Amino acid sequence: MTDLRKYPDRPFLAVSAAIFRNGEVLLVKRARPPVTGVYTLPGGVVEVGETLAEAVVREVREETGIDVMPIALAGYRNVVVRDGTGKVERHFVVLPFAARWIAGEFCAGEELADCRWINPREIGGLKTTEGLPEIVATAYRLARTGATAAPVP
Repeated sequence: MTDLRKYPDRPFLAVSAAIFRNGEVLLVKRARPPVTGVYTLPGGVVEVGETLAEAVVREVREETGIDVMPIALAGYRNVVVRDGTGKVERHFVVLPFAARWIAGEFCAGEELADCRWINPREIGGLKTTEGLPEIVATAYRLARTGATAAPVP
């Protein structure tokens, strides 16, 4: 099977979720490239015909078995991975959301090596994707106050 996301001719739109429960955020450790062994937020690529909120709910459920309610957009990240020759191997535009845990407990799947609820102040001690502490801090403020930085599309 060909990986259409490898050496793309365009960026892929993806979503992720900073999910909060009892003051802690859910972090997952990826089991597959391009970020194997790194803690990040659960999420994935938006499918054709899907709203951003629908994509967040679906991706989180598929990866973790957890049901969430997206609250607000908490920023964006460009993820560009180049190979040894400098050619773009992967390119994602990721829209992270603040989200509230509704139900379910983590169920490991083939995409994730680990999952943990953690106090947002303790993220600095983990190997994470670039900018994760800032995204989580923004999402935490949004989740705590219920304010919206941008409407949930």
